[in-house]
Amino acid sequence: MHAKQYEISLPADYDMGVIRERVATKGHLLDAFPGLGFKAYLMRERGVGGSPVNQYAPFYLWNTPEGLNSFLWGPGFQGLSEDFGRPVVQHWMALGYEDGAAVGARPVAAVRHLRPVPEGTRNGDLADELLAEARSLADLDGSVGVVVAVDPRHWEAVTFSLWADETPKAAGEVFQVLHFSSPELGLLGRGRAW
Repeated sequence: MHAKQYEISLPADYDMGVIRERVATKGHLLDAFPGLGFKAYLMRERGVGGSPVNQYAPFYLWNTPEGLNSFLWGPGFQGLSEDFGRPVVQHWMALGYEDGAAVGARPVAAVRHLRPVPEGTRNGDLADELLAEARSLADLDGSVGVVVAVDPRHWEAVTFSLWADETPKAAGEVFQVLHFSSPELGLLGRGRAW
């Protein structure tokens, strides 16, 4: 599994209705995309829920590298790049995915928690810690699902959780979920990814 996200930061006075309309008209295009575990169409709006920025920042969990490549090198990402400029794509290797206590519910909020992996951290200990964190978050009321992953180039860990209510029980940056495409959610491995 591969997790990826790009962030498109927008001006403070940007009409975020444009992003809502874009997702409303195009979000369904990935509802059956091969190789995609899920795509959470995420937005932060300046002044809403403590967000300091206006931002469109979808998060993907890919079930297959072929699906990821097909999207990244295909017309969907090209169209986004033409409309907003080509964003930097953050990429993490998924260590595990857990269904939450509210699995099957429509997520309305997401939380991303990024942190550096300190030099000298034992890889096995890091994996165990992140997987335990995913299990703990998944057990909380309102949790739809949790993925934990690491970028080994920059040694950065991410915990990404989806929530069925607007007040998630996780620490980190909170996003609104405008649409949730999950064509291969049922095919994602649960727990440890190796």
